[in-house]
Amino acid sequence: MDNCLNPFILVTKITFQIPNLSLVTFKVYDVLGNEITTLVNEEKSAGSYRCEWDAGGFPSGVYFYSLTTGDFRETKKMILFK
Repeated sequence: MDNCLNPFILVTKITFQIPNLSLVTFKVYDVLGNEITTLVNEEKSAGSYRCEWDAGGFPSGVYFYSLTTGDFRETKKMILFK
């Protein structure tokens, strides 16, 4: 799971892979842990995916994105510059 570019300006694209059919939840949080948005919340089959976050309405700073599928969860940091 990676976002391209990091740091980014306004829009970032995040790629991830799912090994089997499962409910996928992909969320973005601010540095305080507050949920900012949900990018994905649906069942997906195995494969590679890409989602986009348009952060135009958010201030510069550190954000975290988290992918949850079944009992797997991964969280990474990204930096927004304006």
